[in-house]
Amino acid sequence: MFVLIFIGAFWGVLLFIFTYTVSKKFGAYYIPSLITFLAAVLITAYGFVFIHGFEGMVYGFFGLGFLITAISGAIILRFLASEGVKKSFVKRDKLILITTPIIFLSSFMLLIFSDDNHWIIDEGSTKFVQGEDREFENYYRVTTISEGRKQVTLTLGEEYLGKDIDVKKVRQKGGTEILVEIGEGEQPNQTPYIMIGIDEIKEPLSVKTTEGVTFESIDEKVMGE
Repeated sequence: MFVLIFIGAFWGVLLFIFTYTVSKKFGAYYIPSLITFLAAVLITAYGFVFIHGFEGMVYGFFGLGFLITAISGAIILRFLASEGVKKSFVKRDKLILITTPIIFLSSFMLLIFSDDNHWIIDEGSTKFVQGEDREFENYYRVTTISEGRKQVTLTLGEEYLGKDIDVKKVRQKGGTEILVEIGEGEQPNQTPYIMIGIDEIKEPLSVKTTEGVTFESIDEKVMGE
């Protein structure tokens, strides 16, 4: 979440700097904050109206980053710029108008090509209570979330008290392999879980640890009884 907000804020800063540089020519220094604020509204609205679901929330976090930049920029300009004072472009301004779009496109393309088609929906731990409802432990469950995307929830039991789960890699060659690392957690009396969002699952699906321990799906465990 914080990474998405940071990326949105970074892009918001690029947009703010670009529009601020343009606004110098007209002395209209309200434009950068207004444009950045409108960008925040449009990005958020697009995510919730057209995308929906968890992926729609991604756009909401991007929009929040733009909003933070718009508000911060408005406060800063209140002290640094005098409304109505026009300024001619200098060499630095021309350089900004050229470089900011290049930086934006470069970072956007980097984000696309570095996307490994999975994300963490939620992770944490729950208090361990021995009982009949813990008949099945150490399993994963696959559910459909939005537009065919899947959620893989890995739930661990008593054997993993005080541990936490970290996704190391998701491979999509031949089948889908989710590789997780089990490490020491901060809650000694709790068992860990993690919810992983995946764009597509290619059968067969396997969920295993970096040490080679393979987990079964809850369906396999139930049918095996």
